[in-house]
Amino acid sequence: MASEEQISLNAPHPPRANALDAFAVVLHDIKSEIIKSRHHWDRHEPRMWARAAGLGDAELVAFDLASDLVLCRSAPTSYGTIILGKIRLPAVQDAEGAGFVHVRIHDPPNRGTEDVRFHSIWTDEGHPDADGRPTTWRAIQTEDTPLEFFNE
Repeated sequence: MASEEQISLNAPHPPRANALDAFAVVLHDIKSEIIKSRHHWDRHEPRMWARAAGLGDAELVAFDLASDLVLCRSAPTSYGTIILGKIRLPAVQDAEGAGFVHVRIHDPPNRGTEDVRFHSIWTDEGHPDADGRPTTWRAIQTEDTPLEFFNE
């Protein structure tokens, strides 16, 4: 698996047709994984998905790629293309503004989009304290959160 040092992501840009096609292949997986992640974190650290408190699962994942996939980045690797996407969650609107998830997918070489695979959702456990434990938890990003490489 590639690391940040081994790849060169292109600059963030609005999604092109090929990115929309790739994300469409795994849309069901993305929505399922958002719900699964939320349920997991709600049991262990509810602050991770706190911006979605009060929303039902269906509300949380009621997004449309054509209007809600707002940014993409990609990088070629020897085993295909890594594609990052910033997806708006229309139901998340709070004091921090609109809510977004950062998603990573993988498109193996030579087969079009038929073999695109979901990889992960970025859940930020950040700002470690003196003992190295995280002090912030965030699965729902803000509009200003940069779409950067993640390997979760």
